[in-house]
Amino acid sequence: MASHDVRSQPPPEERSTNPSAPGDERTPDLRSPARFLLWLARRQSGTLAWGVFWGCVWMVSMALTPYAVGRALDQIVRESRSGLWLWTGVVLALAVATAVGSLVRHRCDTFNRLGTVHRTARLVAAKTVSLGDTLHQRVARGQLVAVGTSDLTRLGAALGVAARGVGGAVSIVLVAAVLLTVSWPLALMILIGVPLLLAGTGPLLAPLHNRMGKRRELQAELAGRANDIVTGLPVLRGVGGERLFAGRYRAHSQRVRKAGVEVARIDSMLVAAEILLPGVFVVAVLWVSAHLAVGGSISPGDLVAFYGYAAFLVLPMRMVTATFTEVTGALVAARHVVALLALLPRPDAEPPAGPFPARATLVDPSTGLVVRPGTLTAVVPETPEQGVELADRIGRYRDGEVTADGVPLARYPEARLRAHVLVADNDAHLFSGPLADTVRAGSPEAADAALRDAVAEDIVEALPEGRDGELIERGLNLSGGQRQRLRLARAFAHDPDVLVLVEPTSAVDAHTEATIADRLRAARTGRTTVVITTSPLVLARADEVAYLRGGTVVATGDHRELLGTDPHYTATVLREES
Repeated sequence: MASHDVRSQPPPEERSTNPSAPGDERTPDLRSPARFLLWLARRQSGTLAWGVFWGCVWMVSMALTPYAVGRALDQIVRESRSGLWLWTGVVLALAVATAVGSLVRHRCDTFNRLGTVHRTARLVAAKTVSLGDTLHQRVARGQLVAVGTSDLTRLGAALGVAARGVGGAVSIVLVAAVLLTVSWPLALMILIGVPLLLAGTGPLLAPLHNRMGKRRELQAELAGRANDIVTGLPVLRGVGGERLFAGRYRAHSQRVRKAGVEVARIDSMLVAAEILLPGVFVVAVLWVSAHLAVGGSISPGDLVAFYGYAAFLVLPMRMVTATFTEVTGALVAARHVVALLALLPRPDAEPPAGPFPARATLVDPSTGLVVRPGTLTAVVPETPEQGVELADRIGRYRDGEVTADGVPLARYPEARLRAHVLVADNDAHLFSGPLADTVRAGSPEAADAALRDAVAEDIVEALPEGRDGELIERGLNLSGGQRQRLRLARAFAHDPDVLVLVEPTSAVDAHTEATIADRLRAARTGRTTVVITTSPLVLARADEVAYLRGGTVVATGDHRELLGTDPHYTATVLREES
């Protein structure tokens, strides 16, 4: 069931999401995923540059350490005590620089990662607000879940790893420059070997990008399916569809697992290449430098330094390839974020309608359902999805052509429509606080009446302070049946012109269900009420029952009449008893 709960909006400077070229740095660049990543980098260029600087300090100090150790060893061979003290001090200074650089770089990386996630989340929140009730018709719920979780994390990781990648690249260049001053054959090995090593991992990046994208799409679909199942769980229980949908979810999750295995296979090959290729390179550099040392071309200190360089280069090369991997994943995520941010609100085709009629005939052309004003109409869906979709259309939580006295509901401003049409399901949130605030009736007497109509008097009696008793978040100090009846009481207290209830008695016993059905009819006398249910006890008290099959109303009439004339209807409403 669609719902909207907006508690905050982003500042004005980040509300514009025009997909055209940005006019200033405050407008996100949505021309491509890469441009959007660059825009995010520019928006926090200060901490990003600071992080890159300290990342370079961190890696350069480590890169110079083998050179300093080699020089210190040469001083020992030459028996130069002053030189030994000098280079020992240099080694200690480099160690301090490495520690400080690592600490500050990590802090900057954290700021960059969290800043990227926060900024993108604010943009996504602003877009969801601007799209309003058209959001779920234009973006699948699973896609929204994936954008709000994995995609934001991917974007943050790419900006968070930037300092390490740049620092690694700078250290590789520095090592090559140092080696040129000592031995040009070894320097050529570094200058030629490192690009070859990076090129060796390049062929794995394209398959990794593709398989990451496929896995991400499957994850989004699975999240959407899970959301639909949870949303319609009470209805699923009512028609016995839990096993069917659990099987579908299980099959889909296996496809996600297989896609994850494919990503892991490429990723493991990339990690293996990051270890194997630099390892072979270390052996080659050490072999060449050992021969040069034996021939007298380089000193023993140079031999130690070269071995240190060869071993050290594994780290920056892995950082560079890891940066490529993170950027690859970020581009996949950015593509979906850009697609969401580039959506434009749909302009209203017609001017807003006037006041909502208190007693109106509701018509849903897609199903053929007609709800007469002031009646208690029960709808029996063949499948849970049909009932949920119908409730969403009447509440205008999804696109539809439902009319009230011939006027499309889409012409009513959302705030005005919400004041007259209420859709109540079993997923409505219960906030912490006094019970009276949760019911939110106009007076204590009205709150008592709403609780009584919902057969929820036992909730008041169970709380030590009665109506003023405290509920914890989501009403977790109540049973499932009590939470359902409390939501029903809240709907009664609102007393809308049109009330749509989705399986309002699925979590209560038969005796309580019968009492609720009786009081529901009395409480809603003269008001239009639509109950989507398969409960025979509720159906027996409805003014009219509509049987929804194949997305269309195929039978209407009295519950007892339908039981005797439509075997499909009988099988649907009696499935739970059988």
